[in-house]
Amino acid sequence: MLNIVKSTSTTADGCINYNPRSFGIDHSSNGWLIRAANGERTCSLRDCHFVSGQNMTLYDHDGSVPQSEYSDRHLRISGDGEVNDNPIEEVRLTVPITDDPSLPVLTFRTWVLGILSCGLLAFLNRFFGFRQNQLTVSSVSAQILVLPIGKLMAATLPTKKFKCPITNWSFSFNPGPFNIKEHVLITIFASCGASGVYAVHIIAMLRAFYKRSIHPVAALLLALTTQMLGYGWAGLFRRYLVDSPYMWWPANLVQVSLFRALHEKEKRPKGGLTRIQFFFVVFVSSFAYYIVPGYLFPSLTALSFVCWIWKRSVTAQQIGSGLSGLGIGAIGIDWSTVSSFLGSPLATPLFSIVNTLVGFALVMYILLPIFYWNNVYEAKRFPIFSAATFDAQGHKYNVDRVLNKETFDLNVEAYNGYSKLYLSVFFAFIYGLSFATLTASISHVALFDGKNIMEMWMKTKDAVGDKFADVHTRMMKRNYDSVPGWWFHAVLVVSVALALYACEGFGKVLQLPWWGLLLACLIALGFTLPIGIINATTNQQPGLNVITELIIGFLYPGKPVANVVFKTYGYISMAQALAFLSDFKLGHYMKIPPKSMFIVQLVGTVVASSVYFGTAWWLLGSIKDICDPAALPEGSPWTCPGDDVFYSASIIWGVIGPGKMFTKEGIYPEMNWCFLIGFLAPVPVWLLSRKFPKKRWIKQIHMPIIIGTASSMPTAKAVHFNTWGVVGIFFNYYIYRKYKAWWARHTYILSGALDAGIAFMGVVIYFALQNYDNFGPNWWGLDSGDHCPLAKCPTAPGVKSKGCPVR
Repeated sequence: MLNIVKSTSTTADGCINYNPRSFGIDHSSNGWLIRAANGERTCSLRDCHFVSGQNMTLYDHDGSVPQSEYSDRHLRISGDGEVNDNPIEEVRLTVPITDDPSLPVLTFRTWVLGILSCGLLAFLNRFFGFRQNQLTVSSVSAQILVLPIGKLMAATLPTKKFKCPITNWSFSFNPGPFNIKEHVLITIFASCGASGVYAVHIIAMLRAFYKRSIHPVAALLLALTTQMLGYGWAGLFRRYLVDSPYMWWPANLVQVSLFRALHEKEKRPKGGLTRIQFFFVVFVSSFAYYIVPGYLFPSLTALSFVCWIWKRSVTAQQIGSGLSGLGIGAIGIDWSTVSSFLGSPLATPLFSIVNTLVGFALVMYILLPIFYWNNVYEAKRFPIFSAATFDAQGHKYNVDRVLNKETFDLNVEAYNGYSKLYLSVFFAFIYGLSFATLTASISHVALFDGKNIMEMWMKTKDAVGDKFADVHTRMMKRNYDSVPGWWFHAVLVVSVALALYACEGFGKVLQLPWWGLLLACLIALGFTLPIGIINATTNQQPGLNVITELIIGFLYPGKPVANVVFKTYGYISMAQALAFLSDFKLGHYMKIPPKSMFIVQLVGTVVASSVYFGTAWWLLGSIKDICDPAALPEGSPWTCPGDDVFYSASIIWGVIGPGKMFTKEGIYPEMNWCFLIGFLAPVPVWLLSRKFPKKRWIKQIHMPIIIGTASSMPTAKAVHFNTWGVVGIFFNYYIYRKYKAWWARHTYILSGALDAGIAFMGVVIYFALQNYDNFGPNWWGLDSGDHCPLAKCPTAPGVKSKGCPVR
């Protein structure tokens, strides 16, 4: 151990004098003299570090001595007088530089609570994914909920050690107090369950929309391999994207802060509640309230007042409908309306909320009315807001007329004799904005962050090797064994082999040939590193869904299942790799043994994929007419809004193909200009930020967010944006400014508790009532829509649609 002596001098014989102000520590005008306890020169010590504050606590150079007191500001000093900490200030101010390698990690508590959290969140998220108001239960709910359970297990489970026969291995149900490392691993388990399994959309599309069968083994392999392939890419690039101090993954700092807050000793404030008590109060309230919008009064999810006033006006209902129109004046009194599609606004920064609402207003209140009421692309033949596909007569496109029943691909002759594929002008515009979002993300990052990214990448190449300038990387390499590369490679080889078997076997129901799978893997491999660098430094992740759909749509047209399978292997395996790397970085910051992280992620992915598949397979087989709103009984929530959009995409990009949609052969070739428009959109903002560098608000104009707002539509409707925006601005502007202490203490916990309460009540309602076809009392408020039936009507003269007046 070392002694710290306060000094008024600037130099000392045999010692090094540091001024805390030079490191941003506003503690004293004098320096702190670092001296060895035995009087030796400080510079003879390899590494020493201290934290600021009135009571200074010292550690050994490896950071393994537990600290008794600390503050948020800390730094590490090496013998040559240089700061030996992370080069990113946000990391220095958030992540502790201490570690206790003796803490148990893969304990009985970790396995039990982790697997239960993973399985439960996977079930809930897939269960609610088929419902009118989707709900995503994030890992934050589990992160908060397991803390008191873990402490209860530590207080009650027996501490006796059990020895395994023949071996020297032993274990205990209760190895000691519930610690932060166990908590991190349980949260990683939970995040596997909360992150979703994209391939399940393919299963739902085949069974519920195309009414075709798929072997359950093929479906399960599809779900597993699309999730597992990412491990291979993660293993290849973890050296650069995890070990490098310059790849800092900003989103993880929120998690680190929350872990520290939950594990710091907390006293109940006078007249207030602890964080855990607050969580349970909100959880119970949310649980009790959801019986109203979830069963007794479903219409509360979307209140469109304009439609109540003008009951016979198509135009008024198009303007006022929150689910099928522009949503002016529409609102929802239901937390699932707030967070179901756009995520929790409580955890979204204010600048992001404002950019999102600006993008929404531009699309819904300026561009869409101009396009629709000027009848661009014969817009009035179709509903103003719809994700469906149509023929030239304004009727729903009968895809069965253009599909070969035996080969399940496009019958060109039948297509030429039927009709070209039409979209609502809104849906066509959404695809154009998707093109623009991709190029806008590239140019925005290049203009605003390109220089920093290149500097960090150059430093990363210098840092990755035997010498590491970052305290966290050096500590991890000193205290723990890294994951052998062959672990990742083995998972990659097995995943590719099983994916080939799923695609080539089972009657080739997935349609994708072997070369298509390998091309998808090549695309994912090529994009993982560059997009990973962007994600790790800017918290942005440009998606590959448009590019992958476009590539396979041209190379292999007329194959709807092949198109979505290619997109899933090419896009999702890369996204999964970045999710794995982000979790590895979280473990890096929290000093979790890498092998333990790998094992937890691997098991969590297998559990989550299996539960997602099992839940979807069960619901698709047990709920009659699931995903068919026209055939479902009144009040039934099983409308599958996300799967409906996925199905439409398979028709557009797969059955018909981009060659017959976005070229001269199709209706929408002008949408290709959106690639150029998106690429140029960030340039004026960048030029203004250079001309007026002191006006910080200019840099917060984020064109990829503004343009990309539309990417969550039409799954997310106007009522969701309205309600989300009101709640987000109220909390992140008004509450944040006026009651900042309350906001900092309770906001994330409030969000997680509201999600958890709705999730559990939703499951109770289903198993207790809806499972027996009891969807609620038969009255006006039972309708899960918004009582705007005319909003879905076309307005072109002579076009007939069921339930609509003919003009």
